[in-house]
Amino acid sequence: MEIIKVMPRGYCKGVIRAIRMAVECTKRYPNQPITILGMLVHNHYVMKALALHHIKMIDDPNKTREQLLDEITEGVVIFTAHGIAPQVLEKAQKKGLICIDASCPDVLKTQALVKAKLDAGYEVIYIGKAKHPEAEAVCALSDHIHFMEPKDPIISLPEGKLFITNQTTMSIYDLEALFQKLKEYYPDAEFCEEICNATRIRQEAVAELEQIDVLYVVGDRFSNNSNRLAQIGAEHGIKSVYLIDTVNDIESNQLHDAKRVAVTAGASTPTYLTDQVIAYLQDFREDKQKPKLELSALLNGIIE
Repeated sequence: MEIIKVMPRGYCKGVIRAIRMAVECTKRYPNQPITILGMLVHNHYVMKALALHHIKMIDDPNKTREQLLDEITEGVVIFTAHGIAPQVLEKAQKKGLICIDASCPDVLKTQALVKAKLDAGYEVIYIGKAKHPEAEAVCALSDHIHFMEPKDPIISLPEGKLFITNQTTMSIYDLEALFQKLKEYYPDAEFCEEICNATRIRQEAVAELEQIDVLYVVGDRFSNNSNRLAQIGAEHGIKSVYLIDTVNDIESNQLHDAKRVAVTAGASTPTYLTDQVIAYLQDFREDKQKPKLELSALLNGIIE
């Protein structure tokens, strides 16, 4: 069985930056409770590893970041890589919390672009994933931002200046098709595709795979970019695509008669987890024991 290690894969620069900032907080504020407002990055095993460093997380898919903030009364609050709304930052500051913003620079770039268009009098259509924290942060900027998902009906807006952009982790292929439809509906609109480069090159690498029997995407089910990698693999003709958290999710029947197996990973997936999957597959046999997961080794040096 041939194993194709898709490149690039795994941690992007924004994820590395956010994790390092969180760990640095434990050194700068050793006597303060540290709480992340939501998942720092969308991988549960990263969050478990951070918990070993006494970094707490609060998250609830049914609550906004502003609502979650009510649960933090002291110490340090870390805003996640997905960005934060200005009113949430202001509320945290008024509560007397030490605020650490781990927002990805690419996310901040999109926010700044949307703010500039709002200041110039534009209505904005923002394409993203519902309830995703990146989309929440952008849409909280103004009532003049109109959210839609790729499969939603096209929003009907009155005539005027219109700007259309997107969440940074969407599928480049979904977005291209949707932009074409929106251009027909809004021929005078201004468009700006804001998929980050890390997302783009990982998606393109999966789309370019050929003669693959099985694709494993190592990533969290809450990770939008990991889900999009799996989606793109299936859309580009790979019959068996599996989104897995760890090597322990691999079932031997998935590999029956497989000759070429590819492995990639979402941008918030630790290299340690992906390496375990690759090592297991490289010498696969049905009775082979799967490796143990060591939380202390999860972040492969970045957390040290």
